[in-house]
Amino acid sequence: MNRINQLFQTKKSEIISVYFTAGYPQLTDTVNILKALQEKGIDLVEIGIPFSDPMADGPVIQEASTIALRNGMSLRLLFEQLKDIRKEVQIPLIFMGYLNPIMQYGYANFCKKCAETGIDGVIIPDLPFADYISDYKPISEQSGLKTIMLITPETSEERIRLIDENTDGFIYMVSSAAVTGAQKSFDEQKQAYFQRINAMNLRNPRLVGFGISNKETYNAATTHASGAIIGSKFIQLLNKEATPETAIDKLFEILAT
Repeated sequence: MNRINQLFQTKKSEIISVYFTAGYPQLTDTVNILKALQEKGIDLVEIGIPFSDPMADGPVIQEASTIALRNGMSLRLLFEQLKDIRKEVQIPLIFMGYLNPIMQYGYANFCKKCAETGIDGVIIPDLPFADYISDYKPISEQSGLKTIMLITPETSEERIRLIDENTDGFIYMVSSAAVTGAQKSFDEQKQAYFQRINAMNLRNPRLVGFGISNKETYNAATTHASGAIIGSKFIQLLNKEATPETAIDKLFEILAT
């Protein structure tokens, strides 16, 4: 069974997923960050593939991508860094990246390499859902790779149900239509969105991302979904703290107070 499915079968609530950009802050940090996240009890990790035009990302992740690319990170190098990762890291790992670098690598080759490396799923924000169904889904499924789709407050109920029927793993529930970045709180409109999706009784579990940065936003996310995804706040801490371990400790402190 895919590790993502195993996680959601064994843990129904308060799942913490952390995003970081591969090759940031330093080119060789990727594996050490993954090992630290597992050691500290993080449930799921999204490894960002840096790209020069990350349209869904706010300034923090954009800057991390720019620095990672300047450091020399590429998809080929990332696969090389992770070739033995499953000897040390057992938690689910997801690649999050844009279609351009994946297509340059070759989608079938990318999926095959993910399977060989032990990557459990992919999030590709600019992959149109219709194209996924017609062209990419069979290739992904052949490699046992879960393709995680995003929904927003503007996504229609019909589309949400189509995504729920045609994907497996979890649904990435974007808290707002804006780009990534920390928010102090979720307003009534966002809370109503969380409640509306929760009432749909979808087949797939959901994680809430974009804006999770403190106890208030974390609690709001975990009240209406299986867990939360934290990206920009963790990247800020990686840049500020001396080690990945202290960055994770600081993150837990922020989410609890």
